[in-house]
Amino acid sequence: MPKPPPKRFSPPSSRPRSTFEPRIRKGTVRVQPEVASRLRSGHPYVFREALGGRPLRENAGEMIEIVDPSGEFVARGLYDPENIVAVRVFTRDRAELLDLASVKRRVVAAQKLREGLIPADTNAYRVINAEADGLPGITIDRYGDYVVSQLFSPATSAIAELVYDAIEEIYKPRSIYEQKRFRPQTGEGPRAPATLERGVVAPVEFEVKECGLKFLVDVTAPLSTGLFPDLREGRRAVAQHAKGRRVLNLFSYTGAFSLYAAHAGAREVVSVDLAQRVHARARKNFELNGIPERSHEFIVGDSFKVLAKMAERGRKFDLIVIDPPSFSQSKTGVFSMQKDYRDLIQAALAVAAPNGLMACVSNTHKVSWDELDRTIGEAAGNSGRYVRVIQRLGLPPDFPVLAGHVDGHYLKFLLCAAA
Repeated sequence: MPKPPPKRFSPPSSRPRSTFEPRIRKGTVRVQPEVASRLRSGHPYVFREALGGRPLRENAGEMIEIVDPSGEFVARGLYDPENIVAVRVFTRDRAELLDLASVKRRVVAAQKLREGLIPADTNAYRVINAEADGLPGITIDRYGDYVVSQLFSPATSAIAELVYDAIEEIYKPRSIYEQKRFRPQTGEGPRAPATLERGVVAPVEFEVKECGLKFLVDVTAPLSTGLFPDLREGRRAVAQHAKGRRVLNLFSYTGAFSLYAAHAGAREVVSVDLAQRVHARARKNFELNGIPERSHEFIVGDSFKVLAKMAERGRKFDLIVIDPPSFSQSKTGVFSMQKDYRDLIQAALAVAAPNGLMACVSNTHKVSWDELDRTIGEAAGNSGRYVRVIQRLGLPPDFPVLAGHVDGHYLKFLLCAAA
């Protein structure tokens, strides 16, 4: 019986190229060159699609080492098995560990960064701005003697307690409240009420200051305390132009823009919002600052319908603030920033006085500066108005953004003049 032919073995030089690729050990993921380059340039996320469908066995919050195609270290971050952001970068230093010492260094650095940047008579501001301050997926806002953390991923729980230890040592707040704002791949998801994590129970309402003005806030609220610190620069811009003007504040919420305008000497202020309860808070804010309501009007209603009625009656305003939520749903329908903002600006132009001003705000990274400009331009063209942008503002300095993380600049404020 003939012997079978000897097995042929390819010489090393002819073996498949993949044989020589570095092995990927557990807790490590290889990314494509463009992803590695983006991470090295400061982008803080590895999106799930960049993993190429590779299943990972790590649990939420475990450290993942990111390497480039050659196996070279790029970064290390917290893994999230559910979010569209699969890994949030914690460090680009291979030797750095995730421990209290490294977290405390970041909190101290964030504190020093903000020294001299917070306006006088202001005790409501951002203390930690997530990845930009080296603490991925977590923000910390200070409201007087209390702080509120926001967690944007279950993975953040791996560092939250360490952050709270550092915050307690450095800022000594009376309490720390936590809001979970997890966004699974399937959508927004429900938001649970804020929970007390450290310290004493906070009052339902208490007073904070911003640029000398007083506001009531509620740190126990599930969505917002009642004051958005990221819009501080926009409020100051409105105040600079409000004196002697008739001001209309759409989607007025608790009336922060209205209060700034009234305090600056606006001749008339009208606040429009769907929720009666937020007008109640706005009235309290006016009263807290000693500003009488007699020249101010609070309207409960849908902004589109209110604008249509005002246009029918020939009512005009010299300064209009347009600050809608990115997405909202009510009995009158659904508002989407990307779909409906042009129509909203067009409706506002119908009540804008000649040479009137419009403060156009967008608070989503899904709308770029270019898109916002085009939206305003299209609304102007449809209205037969000549609109010019005279001022652009973004986030205040206590909301730093990493160079290389373009989407981090989510807030856009354009002050426009409508001829």
